[in-house]
Amino acid sequence: MTLARTLGFIFAAGAALVAAASIAAAQSYPSKPIRLIVPYAPGGAAGILARVAADRMTHGLGQPIIVDHRPGAGTIIGVDLAAKAAPDGYTLVMGTVTSHAMVTSLSTNVPFDPEKDFAPISLIASLPFILVVHPSVPAASVAELVALAKARPGQLNYGSAGNGTSNHLAGELFKSAAGLDMVHIPYRGSGPAMLDLVGGQIPLMFDLTITALPQIAGGKVRALAITSARRSALAPALPTMAEAGAPGVEVVSWFGILAPAGTPPAIVTRLNAEIVKAMQAPDVKELLAGQGADALTSTPQEFAAYISAERAKWARVVREAGIKPE
Repeated sequence: MTLARTLGFIFAAGAALVAAASIAAAQSYPSKPIRLIVPYAPGGAAGILARVAADRMTHGLGQPIIVDHRPGAGTIIGVDLAAKAAPDGYTLVMGTVTSHAMVTSLSTNVPFDPEKDFAPISLIASLPFILVVHPSVPAASVAELVALAKARPGQLNYGSAGNGTSNHLAGELFKSAAGLDMVHIPYRGSGPAMLDLVGGQIPLMFDLTITALPQIAGGKVRALAITSARRSALAPALPTMAEAGAPGVEVVSWFGILAPAGTPPAIVTRLNAEIVKAMQAPDVKELLAGQGADALTSTPQEFAAYISAERAKWARVVREAGIKPE
């Protein structure tokens, strides 16, 4: 046997052993509880979606999925924890447009690579933001808010889920589009930011529909516009940011579940099947639609390509808007 044939045989045998080990791992998986890291504080959309997915996946997997909130540094703390976890399928992370598409453009010294350090499993949902203000703010429209901000340069604050997050970017795009001087107040998640908005500690923020709509319905905050390209069926009278005079402020947040890079492909395939089954269930789709969210699923390969395209898109948006990393 020639050297080339011998090496080819060795490589083929090694690949077969790796595949067999992956299949064996998947057959016994899971044998203990699974941790799903959410890189945001409780009370926000990521936590709500994580619990919906975890509850349904628990039934299919036969093991509990424990939602573990690890907020901080605009998702970096929780996502970095997941990136460094053992790639055995027992640590997953809720990735978002912030953590896997925007963070490297909006934050400095990110300790992980959103693509190389993760094995994407599936998208689960997408939803837009709503620009909301405290009822005490004397502005009933985006135009009135712009006029108010221009009359009080540097005096209006807006909250976000943290530096480098998608609602931070929405606020920066709004400032850029309207030529405003507003001060960014980062929180450890959109939940705490909304609490301060309701309490009157901050005057405005962009918040996701799933958490903003209940506060709007209760009269705790006032809605001015939505960041999607089209109006929402849940609030048809609410204009888009473009319709309200702020073109370019179109931000839709997406959510998906990932594992650390190196997780056996057979385990990724198993998890993908459970996520698709969970998020495509008619009652889950109806539940999310009632909160302004669209249930989404994908193959691992589609999700990986989507992350790559989103990173390129938002890097370009940040660069063209002149937004500086923090």
